[in-house]
Amino acid sequence: MIVFDLSCSNGHVFEGWFDSHESFEQQNKEGLISCPYCDDTCVRRVISPVAVKTSGSEKPVSNDQIDYRKLAKEIVDYFHKNFEDVGTRFAAEALKMHYGVAERRNIRGSATADEEKTLKKEGIEFFKIPLPKVDDTDEKN
Repeated sequence: MIVFDLSCSNGHVFEGWFDSHESFEQQNKEGLISCPYCDDTCVRRVISPVAVKTSGSEKPVSNDQIDYRKLAKEIVDYFHKNFEDVGTRFAAEALKMHYGVAERRNIRGSATADEEKTLKKEGIEFFKIPLPKVDDTDEKN
């Protein structure tokens, strides 16, 4: 099995698991791969920011060559640029999208423990990532 990071033409990013690269190419050519957020079948592979593949003749990338601070900043920046901050309205917005009252989109925010239980009970998948607040002074460092 091989895992690819994929993106649809609407910018949604998701994972796909395939038997091989050829399997992905064939399924994509036949329009069998669709975005889980919007059902778009115009899907392409995107480079994973964490995994680095090298050819047999190249020296593998070692952990000391990865700038984890820069990588963490890029991840935080990605969330800030690609997810709408709905603040404490997270659970309400997630429920609206789940039931088709609001358009599906990437959101981020906070929810109470009770709201999280409600989301799980309703079958709404979410994940918690502690994101630091972006400070203008961080940009200068």
